[in-house]
Amino acid sequence: MPHFAFCRLWAGLILLFALALAGPARAQNNIAAELVANGAAQPGKPLELALHFRPAEGWHGYWVNPGDAGYGLTLDWQLPLGWQAGNPEYPVPHTLKIGPLMNHVYKGDYAVLVPVQVPRDAAATPVTVRVKAQWLACTDTICVPERAELSTTIHPGAGLIDSRFDGWRAAIPALLDQPGRFAQTADRLRIAIPLPAAMALSQPHVFVENTELIDYAAPQVFRRKGDWLIAELVRKGGGQANEITGILRTDESGEGVRFAARPGAVPGGGTLIAAVPANLPSLWLLLIGALAGGLLLNIMPCVFPILSLKALSLARAGESAAEARREGLAYTAGVVLACLGLGVLLLALRAGGEQVGWAFQLQEPWVVVALLLLAVAITANFAGLFELPTLSITRDGKPGGAFATGLLAAFVATPCTGPFMAAAMGAALLLPVAQGLLLFAALGLGLALPFLLLGFVPPLRRLLPRPGAWMARFRQILALPMGLTALALVWLASRLGGTGFMAVACLAAIGLVLALWIVGYRQRRGKAVLAPFLAVFVPFALFAAIALPAAFSPPDKAEAGLLAPKDFSVEALANARASGRPVFLWFTADWCVTCKVNERVAIEREATRLAFDKAGIIAMRGDWTRRDPAITHFLTEQGVAGVPLYLWYPAGGEGRQLPQVLTPDSLVRLAEQAE
Repeated sequence: MPHFAFCRLWAGLILLFALALAGPARAQNNIAAELVANGAAQPGKPLELALHFRPAEGWHGYWVNPGDAGYGLTLDWQLPLGWQAGNPEYPVPHTLKIGPLMNHVYKGDYAVLVPVQVPRDAAATPVTVRVKAQWLACTDTICVPERAELSTTIHPGAGLIDSRFDGWRAAIPALLDQPGRFAQTADRLRIAIPLPAAMALSQPHVFVENTELIDYAAPQVFRRKGDWLIAELVRKGGGQANEITGILRTDESGEGVRFAARPGAVPGGGTLIAAVPANLPSLWLLLIGALAGGLLLNIMPCVFPILSLKALSLARAGESAAEARREGLAYTAGVVLACLGLGVLLLALRAGGEQVGWAFQLQEPWVVVALLLLAVAITANFAGLFELPTLSITRDGKPGGAFATGLLAAFVATPCTGPFMAAAMGAALLLPVAQGLLLFAALGLGLALPFLLLGFVPPLRRLLPRPGAWMARFRQILALPMGLTALALVWLASRLGGTGFMAVACLAAIGLVLALWIVGYRQRRGKAVLAPFLAVFVPFALFAAIALPAAFSPPDKAEAGLLAPKDFSVEALANARASGRPVFLWFTADWCVTCKVNERVAIEREATRLAFDKAGIIAMRGDWTRRDPAITHFLTEQGVAGVPLYLWYPAGGEGRQLPQVLTPDSLVRLAEQAE
């Protein structure tokens, strides 16, 4: 049974049980109601009625679409002959989330306005208007069906105006004078609402009047493009609609507008303006987090191979103060520029509607092949196969070499996320563009900060060993981690494109090594190198360009492992949480070294499996090795930009994020607490 159908059945059974307990002789409703008329009846003119509801402390009523549980207000009018009641008009509701269920409720006093058309031949005598009203009154734990027969006497001619109607009418959201447009896919509903670009928005939310159309509990994403507000909602079930009506809440105070949308083209792209957590830290704290995250990135396992490039530059920095400063500034410029470039590309892709996140470059097989060839070239250079002036330590260090090293260090290192960095990078994808780019620049500055300090602080520089013959030997030693990096990229190529794809990439790498060996041979004899290099490598490159697309065949998903996790999807997560059992959800990728270390240390352990089995914990995994829009969307909703991400959902409770570095017993302790 689908999750939403189960929730409806569950809610219905509770209501029937509550009705049986309540009985027909209930003396007093938990939500008091009265029918109020605004003024007197004038023939041929509309009359305004209000149903005024006053919930007792701790109780709430429901909007016309109650959400995942409950039911809305029903009215059975008894009007004089010729009088006609119009559609009820509701104020902006509030969201109430209890476990996996999202409801649309009213917690304080509220009024539902109903326009009534008085006929031209209405009698000039007092008339009584009656209505049988039924509604559901709930607390956070129990629900009681309630009813009342309400009436009011209306006099003809001029009548006293009820001043309360001014406040009630102001609470009813105005109907936009232009229709919106909507488009549906299998899992998304996108609604374009005509809203002036100058109109401010704070924590918007769309309440859809159509039932069984969207997942009410799923976070909503909003973008602005000119005078359009584009809301992206998660579908629920296969329901279709010819028209969608609802309310757009514009801020937490309850302001909003009503809209009606018809099928049509919905603009793509736009500036992301929502899905920003209400408790998002200040920009200053985020900048400090990005700076600290970049600094700690220097010691993260995924960054270690590129530290070889830094080590060579740091050793050269001891030669002179002026050169050290130039090296530090050039290296910092390369790192910051690379981080900004990745940030601009990432934000541009997301603005264009692409579901991409931090480290998106390693989800592209062609980028991995390029990085493989680059790692092979650096390994060959360190091993002494050939000399490359910008990376070689046998020549004088030049600022251009430091700049190139900074570019490469940032490009290879930034896919990892560590402490402090996760929140900052997640916020960078949600904040305005200028603030987001400022966070990317702060990340780059943190990554470059150790090298920058060595360039400008002589006491730190004096701690480095003096340049000498040892550097040549050290370069050869550093060929080992770079070679291991190349092997890791070979494995990643197989995970992204399959065995055939990996074989073609390896053939291209062999051709590159052969061409570089010829380059080194000619360099040592003082001969030209460009033409021989191209003559050898170009045929391999052309073959790879033709063969790689043909060989591309992504393999199946990773093996289940000890915990035998379920594959992540929004629906699978909702079903797991609805089961009443604890849920451990983690997001990983084959290119994320930190993820793999955590899996080896804390997740894929026999002790963890036994503890999970004993506590009845459901394990679920999201594999982000290849691009997955659903996972990217979920990561953005959690306020993070990349992996790893670990979430713990206690039975019947809300989820919380776990640290990005797991200890061997951290999951075992969680399981023991859940028993």
